[in-house]
This record gives sequence, C-alpha cells and structure tokens, in this order.
Amino acid sequence: MLYRDAEHWRAAPQKRVLVYGMSGLGKTHMSTTVRASGDWFHYSIDYRIGTRYMGELIADNAKAEAMKVPFLRDLLLSDSIYIGSNITFDNLSPVSTYLGKPGDPARGGLPIDEYRRRQEQFRQSELAALHDTAHFADRAQRLYGYPHFICDTGGSICEWVDPDDDADPLMTTLSATCLPLWIKGDAAHTQALIARFDAAPKPMAYQPDFLLTCWQTYLAETGTAPARVDPDAFVRWTYARALAHRQPRYEAMARWGVTVTADEVASLKGEADFIDLVAAALERRMP
Repeated sequence: MLYRDAEHWRAAPQKRVLVYGMSGLGKTHMSTTVRASGDWFHYSIDYRIGTRYMGELIADNAKAEAMKVPFLRDLLLSDSIYIGSNITFDNLSPVSTYLGKPGDPARGGLPIDEYRRRQEQFRQSELAALHDTAHFADRAQRLYGYPHFICDTGGSICEWVDPDDDADPLMTTLSATCLPLWIKGDAAHTQALIARFDAAPKPMAYQPDFLLTCWQTYLAETGTAPARVDPDAFVRWTYARALAHRQPRYEAMARWGVTVTADEVASLKGEADFIDLVAAALERRMP
C-alpha cells in the first residue's frame, strides 16, 4: 500500500485516495467534503466517462431523438440549434439516461441487444477513465498545485476486477497510485438502498455474464416476451441480486487498501475528520 501505517499517512505531503463501494453509501459525500477544504483535487470517474468517453455517444443519441421531430430536424440540419449534454458533478443523469433499461420500447425500454451494446460501451469507458487516474493525480499537482487527490469511482468498478487474482491488472495499477478505500454498508444500509431504488429505479452497469443470467432468469420466471418486459420491473428485480453479487467482490478488493463504514463516512464534517478516518482504518489493518 502507498501508506504503511497511520503515521506515514498523516505525514504524507501528497495524500491520494480512491474510494469505492455501492452508490448511495457516501462516496460523493466524502469527496465533496474533502474538496471543500481547497487542498484536494476531486476526480470523478462518472464525470470523466460522461465528458470524455461517452460524451459524443450521449449527444448523438439526443440528436437522433430530435431528428424524429420535423421541427427540430429542420433546425438541426440548418445548424440553427445545438444539442449537447450538460454534465456536472451534481448532474450525471445524461450518462444513466443513455445507458437506459432493457424492455418494452413503448415504456422507454431498449431492445436487449442494444442495451448490451451500450453496457459494453460503458464498460470500456469506465476502464479507460479508471486508467486515467494516475494521469489526473499527477496533473492535479503539477498543473493546479493540489497537494492531495481523491478519486470518486462508480459503483460498478467491482464488475471489471477479478477479485480472486492477487495480481489483478486494474487493482494493481490503481493501488500503485492511490490508497483504495472501501465504504462498507451493513444489512440496514442494504435494505435502505433497495427501498430507495424501488422508489426510483435507475440504470446501472452490470458484469456481462451476470446481466445475461438475470435477463434469462427473469424471462423464464415471469413468462414475459423480451419486447414486453417492463423496464422498471426488471431493474427492480435485478437490483437486490446485483447488491448480493457485488458485496463479496468489494470485500475481496478490500485487501488492496482499507475499509471504513458508511456510518463513519456519514459523520464526516471536514478534511480533519477524513484524515482521522483513514488513519483509524490503517491502524485497524495493523497486526
């Protein structure tokens, strides 16, 4: 690990952390809390995906929908209007909207083949954005003078890691640049996440084999034709399974870094709290 113990961490002139875990457990809260101090560069993987790697795909999809409307089509073809996505740290919905959900087109769904194609585009984009971490960590210090760096990853990072491989290429690369920090939730957090998702289901990225298994199982259990699947019903059905699928993967990844709890993260008030939190996590790792 980059920091062998709490003392080394506290004394480090350049602190670099990569935070991961399920969406909704506090990754963004942690990142924005330390960013507010003015000494930390916040690198958002989802923001990088939406602006650098999927920005053109997102904009082209919006243009394709606009071209179906004669009024907008004429304006687009005459270069009278411009269509683009307005992605910010606080509004990453263009990415999730492009990912979509599989099922009945009449209910906003995508054909499963198109959905899987977009999933693969996202997978490649997320991997590229993750591999940009070292570049941004160095750039933040060299160009902007930020002494510290935090990488806020998406919940799907665990899908692209081989958790049983001690030499996993992605985690080996990332842990050479940053201290991986897992935000761990408990059973109560899991139930809260499921309830929140059930109230407002949103697109997610899935490991390809897991997605295919869920899709085939859902069709078999419900007896629904692929083109008649309710997109929201499918992603609701899949969500709890996705949590159960991801939990052991996150836990296995924890050996590359440190672990904190969602409750600890929720109590963060400023940079000093964060420094103490990581120091305590490092102390827990000591034999």
